[in-house]
Order: sequence, then structure tokens, then C-alpha cells
Amino acid sequence: MDTGTELDGIRPGQVVSGSGSGRVAQWALRSAEATDIEVLAELRATVMRPDLERLGRFDEHRVRQRLRDSFSPQHTSVIVADGAFAGCVTLRPAEDGRWLEHFYLAPDLQGRGLGSAVLRTLLDRTDATGVLVRLNVLQGSPARRLYERHGFTVEDQDPIDVHMVRRPASNPSGRPVQRTLGVCSGDDGYGQRKGRSGEHHGVSGVL
Repeated sequence: MDTGTELDGIRPGQVVSGSGSGRVAQWALRSAEATDIEVLAELRATVMRPDLERLGRFDEHRVRQRLRDSFSPQHTSVIVADGAFAGCVTLRPAEDGRWLEHFYLAPDLQGRGLGSAVLRTLLDRTDATGVLVRLNVLQGSPARRLYERHGFTVEDQDPIDVHMVRRPASNPSGRPVQRTLGVCSGDDGYGQRKGRSGEHHGVSGVL
């Protein structure tokens, strides 16, 4: 199995930093380090709280511990915007593709195109290698509409989670091609779900 990360070598990009502002924000991805874990756990708790409370699943300790238990620095990148911490994303190798997990943006940076820019970059990379991408999104999360718009389809669902898959974009010859897409993210109701790739964490709280 590939032990590298799809995030390696991604170059910085630009997004418009506010509705109607016209200001361009610089963003980049850096490799996560072990010392990032508590900052990322706190971000997860902040981003996931509204949806988890809506579903009656929020727990102050558990929401942070899920990230600590599954944190994989070698497959995770920290998102940096205008030189400051902005979020994180994990793209983990699996037997039949990749799992997109722990994709969170700071609330004050949501809705500005940053999540879309990051996801577009990741999906261009997975399209180029011709692999499936899977994720979980919470029931009722606005993230589901965004994922569907960008090529993800429902594979399975339960009262808490919607399990989605995206096949690589391809041209008529069947060869993978790069494609422009966009996104948001979050998690699976504390959900660790046994699936084709084993236990995993999903996404659902970054617009």
C-alpha cells in the first residue's frame, strides 16, 4: 500500500478572502506535526459542535478524543491562509483508493472559497492517479450538497452518517484527467464506521 501522502508537493494558491471584498488570500498546505494534535482537536470540537448537538451526539471529551485517536501526521496537512493557521485535512491511503477525513476550516474562514480551493487541489491529484475517494458526512449537513455537486455520490447511509464515494474523473478513453472541484468538511457523529477500509473518520463542517 502507498504510504505517502497525496498532499506532498502541493503548491500554494490564492482565494478571494471575503464576500465582495475582492481581497486575495494566499493559502498553502504544510505537513502536520505531532505537536499540532491539540490545536486540531480543538478545531474539530468547534467546527463539529453545531451538527453534533443537532443530532444529540455532542460530548466535550469524545469529540476531541476521536481526532487524537486517529491522528495521522504523515497523511495530514495543516492549511495556512495569509500566514496563519486556517484548518486541516487528511487524505489517507486505503486498499481501493483514499479516505478524505478531518477536513476542517476555522469558522471565520468558511464561505470564502478556501475549502473549495483545497479540495479542488486534492481531487486533481487523486484524479491524476485514478483512485476512488471516500468520505463520511453528517446527516443534514450542508456539506453533502457540495460534495454531490463535485462528483461524490451516496454509497450508504444510516441515521447519523452519509457515506459517499467519488470515482476519478476520466475522458472518453478512460484515462484519468484533472478536474476542478470544490468543498467543505467535518465528521461522522463520533462515527467510526467499519467499511472496506476499516475504521475511519468522516467529514462535514467546512463551507
